[in-house]
Amino acid sequence: MADEMVLRAQRFINTTYGNGATLGISKLEENGRTSWTVMYALTRALQYEMGIRSLSDAFGPTTMATIAEKYGKIDETTAPSANFCRVIQSALYCKGYDGGEIDGKYNDRVKGSVAELHKNMGVAGTYPGSALWPKTAKGLFNMDAYKTIGSGTDSIHSIQQWMNGKYILRKDYYVIPCDGHFSRDVQKSMLLAIQYELGMADGVANGVFGPGTKSGLKSHTLTTGSSGTWVQLFSAAMIFNRRPNVTFTSSYNAALADAVRVFQSFLRLSVNGTADFQTWASLLVSYGDDTRKGTAFDCADQVTAARAQSLYAAGYRIGGRYLTNVPGTTLDKVIKPGELKTMADAGLRCFPIYQTYGDSSSYFSRYQGTSDAVAATEAAIGHGFKKGTRIYFAIDYDNTDEEITSRLIPHFEGIKEGMAQAGGRYQVGIYATRNACSRVSDAGLATASFVSNMSAGYSGNLGFPMPSNWAIDQIKTIYVGTGAGQIEIDNNIASGVEAGQNSFDTPPAKTDLDVPFSMVWADQLVTDVQAYMKSIGIPEEGPPDSWPWPGKTKYSTSFCVEFMLNWDDLFTSLARILKMRKALIQVSAIWELRHHNITSIGDLSVPKVNDNFSDACVWEYHNDGEAPGWVTEFGNMITPFNDCSTGVGQIFGTRAIKARNHAIDLGLLDEAKRDASKDSDIWAVWEKLHFNQSYNISTVPFMHILHAHENGMSRPGLTTSETDSEALLKFYQGNTAEAAQQAKLRMGLYRLLEDKYNSVFRGAEARGTNLRMR
Repeated sequence: MADEMVLRAQRFINTTYGNGATLGISKLEENGRTSWTVMYALTRALQYEMGIRSLSDAFGPTTMATIAEKYGKIDETTAPSANFCRVIQSALYCKGYDGGEIDGKYNDRVKGSVAELHKNMGVAGTYPGSALWPKTAKGLFNMDAYKTIGSGTDSIHSIQQWMNGKYILRKDYYVIPCDGHFSRDVQKSMLLAIQYELGMADGVANGVFGPGTKSGLKSHTLTTGSSGTWVQLFSAAMIFNRRPNVTFTSSYNAALADAVRVFQSFLRLSVNGTADFQTWASLLVSYGDDTRKGTAFDCADQVTAARAQSLYAAGYRIGGRYLTNVPGTTLDKVIKPGELKTMADAGLRCFPIYQTYGDSSSYFSRYQGTSDAVAATEAAIGHGFKKGTRIYFAIDYDNTDEEITSRLIPHFEGIKEGMAQAGGRYQVGIYATRNACSRVSDAGLATASFVSNMSAGYSGNLGFPMPSNWAIDQIKTIYVGTGAGQIEIDNNIASGVEAGQNSFDTPPAKTDLDVPFSMVWADQLVTDVQAYMKSIGIPEEGPPDSWPWPGKTKYSTSFCVEFMLNWDDLFTSLARILKMRKALIQVSAIWELRHHNITSIGDLSVPKVNDNFSDACVWEYHNDGEAPGWVTEFGNMITPFNDCSTGVGQIFGTRAIKARNHAIDLGLLDEAKRDASKDSDIWAVWEKLHFNQSYNISTVPFMHILHAHENGMSRPGLTTSETDSEALLKFYQGNTAEAAQQAKLRMGLYRLLEDKYNSVFRGAEARGTNLRMR
């Protein structure tokens, strides 16, 4: 919501400083909303008015020192200019305080707001009166709040105020937010407070959980009857970690001791009710006491017999290993043939981890999640993991809370969907920061968390408690064993939630399953498909020669091939899981995509051949209210009806329901059945077919399986004949003479994909040889 005084502050910056040019910034958007951009501009304006010419967004040491040296404190007697005061007034408005009329006067309204600001910060006792001091000025020029906001708690707010009031005069302690939330800055300030109480001097205390802090805490165990500042700090740390039934107190009473026992039990610490070193450590840093001896591990190296023996002798009982390698990298971390049996024979259980390029936000999306789930399922089956095993999907970077909302939760929604499409064989776990694990799990998208606590500096770990469903706590990389038995592992704590596996199914034979496309041949594939399509009257762009009207298609041939290659992981995994030829799935999808019809609707005799028009009619049938632009462009020509073919594979909602229900009956799909006679079910499926590419692609093979069933054919498999494959391609379009003619054309594309590419890749994989095209 726009604020008129914030808007005036933005205008003041723009009009006074040449639309930002004087400050080295762009013109501020005059929208009446506070942001970091506005606060940075005000910081630069303050620096400019103080005579600093090397301007910066940061309210850093130079700005602090200049205030101290030139003015000591800022009030009506020291403010050097009217514009300097206007900057202060503007900052007050941007923080939600009364700044007066932005008239350049440090008047009673400004004084009252500064006094209120100091009270909210908790420093009114240290800085009485109405003058801004260097540290509180720094606190004014940022986005920190000093009142409880959102889901913050008043108890954390009070602790934040107490810490500010007690430690603000220490050199490296700055005003922390008093918003009721535990955050990175609050966590660092808590460590500074502990270091101050340990007697560390200014300049030595640094907010880092280092050797000196660890040593000091080991001599500050608290028990029932303890009292004073140390108990206040400890109870504050318990509250920061969102432990229930804890109050901020200076007395270590029985209630606090009981709460500590619950916390210790939760984290698998020694349950003694005392604030011992391990308990302190677990409250202060994500990895806790990293010298703790774990019973779980994960590793990138093969667990050989000698290494398994070393691990078992060192007390380990469960280990995480990777289902796949990352394509295009040299790191060989995948489970090796016979390795799982070697681990089991040594008394070690295993839980699988799936990770590809999960080290940046750009990788994660709903569609990628679906593809990952199918690929992980196929890989887990290939290693022999039994039904019900939990696969941990890795997020291996420091994600922000906004990225969890926009990227990671949709990604795991895709994983949930993909797991169902792959038969629902396995459970979903998550490997990530505390915040990501908690939020994804709270959304019902993961049943257990493997927490990357070793990365203590990650913002997703700083200020966040352990997820309630934590299974594995990753704390430190170490070496175990000697000689041939030595192995580098991550030493982990196990909660007991994850049991791992120690018996496995016999992996299916892999020699005749399709494999990923070798992307070095992508350009050649595009050329070959273009040549074939052109030979049957389908140019690179535009409609086939066979269309009886002046038509237009949406996608070029090369676009369709590139689309197919972009989804190769999903095509490959579906083919392998269902033991079906990949080319059969590819052809049906790519052919329909290439024929997506957007013929002009100016002639009323042809609008229904326009695929977008049909989609708009279905949207209109099932929805009330304002329609999206792609629907309204057809105006009053729309005649609503309840179903049409749609999406990549041009599939009807009713047919998709029947196909997916049949797959459920066969145990190939794990989802609730729908009723093809109900409009609500038709719309639910049609909407996903239209908007969700991975859902549509994944439905294509189920369509082939249904068509085989309906026409008395064997289920399509690895040995399906060309005659039957052509029949399935016909039935995909219908049981008509035209469909039969089109199937012969599709069959040419099938042979190109199968004979020149897919079968060659399979053979090369089986032989372990380099690819040579024929």
